[in-house]
Amino acid sequence: MEAVAQPVPAARPAPLIPYALLAIPAAALSLLLAAIFSNALWLIDFLHIAGGGMWTGIDLFMGFVIGPVMRRLEPPVRAAVMRRLMPKMMVVMPTLAVTTMTAGWQLARKTGDLAATGQIHWLLVASFGIVAVLAMTAFAVLLPANVGVLSELRKEQPDGQRIQKLMARYTACTAVQGCMQIATLIVMTRIATL
Repeated sequence: MEAVAQPVPAARPAPLIPYALLAIPAAALSLLLAAIFSNALWLIDFLHIAGGGMWTGIDLFMGFVIGPVMRRLEPPVRAAVMRRLMPKMMVVMPTLAVTTMTAGWQLARKTGDLAATGQIHWLLVASFGIVAVLAMTAFAVLLPANVGVLSELRKEQPDGQRIQKLMARYTACTAVQGCMQIATLIVMTRIATL
């Protein structure tokens, strides 16, 4: 009697984002919804300030510290760092952006600042413009670049030129975001002192 080899099922590729990381947006968005539906002004304010502080800090760190360091790393080291960093960035940054913007809008609505006139009105208009640039670059440039880099790194033969092009776009965009974040700090601190 001859033994017949059983076919080995193909290994499933690991998910682009580890499922455990999805607990971060689930917790943040649950807290945000609880704050909005309970009219908890303090919690909405906390989520706006804490989320904005983390979003700003990470953007500045990525744009002005990590970006220049990454450009100087050898390609295999850079790829290893990106494989570990990008999945986290794909989860944390959109979560912070959505939480901060939504809490900020709710805060302005609940405090009556949306109906403000004079200097506060124009500062809020400036803030909305800055946030629009931040959101567009985050969701139209950074997130697709993250997905592109991770997808390329998962291939047996990654296209180094494509990764380099995507990372150059990513790094330039994080520098723009860093500048926009500084502008946000200026506008927000001015609103808080009026």
